Amino acid sequence: MAIVKPRNEVDQKFKWNIEDIYPTNEAFEEELKKLKEEAPVLKKYKDQLHQKEQLLAYLKDFETYTRILEKLYTYAHMKSDEDTQNTTQQVILSKVAQYAAEYSAMVSYFVPELLALPEEIIEGYLKDEDLALYKFYIESIVKEKPHVLTKEQEELLATLSDSLGAPSDIFGMLTNADLTFQDVLDKDGVAHPMTEGSYSMYIQSKDRVLRENAFKELFGTYGKYRNALGTMLAANMKTFNLKAKLRQYKGPIEASLSPNNIPVAVYDNSLETISEGVSALHRYVDIKKKLLKLDEIHMYDLYVPVIDVPEEKIPFEEAITLSLEGLKPLGEEYLTIFKEGVANGWIDIYENKGKRSGAYSSGAYDTEPYVLLNYHEDLRDVSTLVHEMGHSIHSYYARKNQPYIYGDYTLFVAEVASTTNEKLLIHYQIEKEQDPVKKLYLVNQELEQIRTTVFRQLMFAEFEKITHETIQQGTPMTGEDFSSLWMDLNKKYFGDQLIIDQEIDIEWARIPHFYRDFYVYQYATGYAAASAFAEKILAEGAPAVEKYIGFLKTGGSNYPVETLQVAGVDMTSKEPLEATVRRFNTLLDMLEEHLAN
Repeated sequence: MAIVKPRNEVDQKFKWNIEDIYPTNEAFEEELKKLKEEAPVLKKYKDQLHQKEQLLAYLKDFETYTRILEKLYTYAHMKSDEDTQNTTQQVILSKVAQYAAEYSAMVSYFVPELLALPEEIIEGYLKDEDLALYKFYIESIVKEKPHVLTKEQEELLATLSDSLGAPSDIFGMLTNADLTFQDVLDKDGVAHPMTEGSYSMYIQSKDRVLRENAFKELFGTYGKYRNALGTMLAANMKTFNLKAKLRQYKGPIEASLSPNNIPVAVYDNSLETISEGVSALHRYVDIKKKLLKLDEIHMYDLYVPVIDVPEEKIPFEEAITLSLEGLKPLGEEYLTIFKEGVANGWIDIYENKGKRSGAYSSGAYDTEPYVLLNYHEDLRDVSTLVHEMGHSIHSYYARKNQPYIYGDYTLFVAEVASTTNEKLLIHYQIEKEQDPVKKLYLVNQELEQIRTTVFRQLMFAEFEKITHETIQQGTPMTGEDFSSLWMDLNKKYFGDQLIIDQEIDIEWARIPHFYRDFYVYQYATGYAAASAFAEKILAEGAPAVEKYIGFLKTGGSNYPVETLQVAGVDMTSKEPLEATVRRFNTLLDMLEEHLAN
């Protein structure tokens, strides 16, 4: 593969137009300085919220300054992610992160003061026409009254937020900037440069020697830092548990789900449903072993396609064309937004030295909804492209159709739009493919989507539930404890046919989502909801598209479970996830039929 270039050698046309936010670091510094001077006006509303005019004035000023802060933070973190070895940008990010903690402390009086108001005043506000815009916002705050601390305690907690986020910051710096890997050899003895980005490509390679060497190099390197990484993750979990305890939640899961009105039963149902359906994953491993004609199937064999087709490189321009074809059922308006996003520099396309690994969608209410990719011209990269653009177009619709206060959406629905795009793309590819072998290759791709997005993420979710609850009960956890549990879960999920290689016991240490407590289960629930949406869109056409776009436009103006129910998907039932497991088995039937022939 091509040598990974330094950032300054990458053509501008392949980079996002971050200069649209601030043309220079100097412009950023100037805006931050101005914000620091002006935002303290928010302090004057303290002890004044019993007056409607003061409450309204606070909410307007809070919006003004928070929008500026979000724009500053978006610029700083994206510039830092372009090259995590660039110390200038790290300093700038740390400046805005530090000020964000000060800002949070400055406005931390708002929620406890609002909740301390007599009930008749709150009820009056909820009925007042002048505050109609803020009705849902105020209701959602009042709902959490039992879990809000005193003004002084909230201010203290907000002041500490930067320090309490240290485990996550250290993890990010270690894994993105400091961790390096040795080159890995393929079956012919040719050396390949190893990065987090290239690993995802090597682990799918038909060259089993390259797969195994990449696997051992990646996890062997992480294994050297087991104790430090274990301490980071345990510290992060302790912090989250401490906050949950301080806020008088029954446990960490409730603390994560309650603010968005999501019943804990949704989390528990997901784990229960997947445990009931885990035999389908065992079946997949068995079929995969037979199709790959292996005496033994190892962890490093899981990602390789079971159907042998020539490896095709998909240049980025072709990826755009393929994406637009796959997303056609969503209608012309959606496609136009997608095309405009590509043309207007939303996307940072290729890997460069020091660039943050993986992919994400980012942005603020007053910026473009940007996308970071590490595109390697692989079919999976096309899926990643439509996934991240799904997030960005969701953000685009929400921000265009909602006022700032409701212009974002919750984590629970965050993965729905992205995964609906993936479902539509793979459906299009399977349907249009005439070559039976290539069609089965695509069937395997969809199986992999379900394996990685549903089974894998719910295994992660089970890991989080067990570890957090262990820490909640006062039992400390080390890197060795995490590794032992990780091995047990891999055995449960993958069954007896798979050789659970010892190196995999450190895999927990490279999952950044564990630093966003109880995030990962939402990939699975999001996938299940997305499957339901995609089926309706393909079966019903325009009426289903209208409901779906309505869902995208809702933003944060309603609770997520209710938002999905209005659009026709009920996540309080097991049905969406059970249907996903059924689809997985149907796809396995296709593979078995091929095996029989």
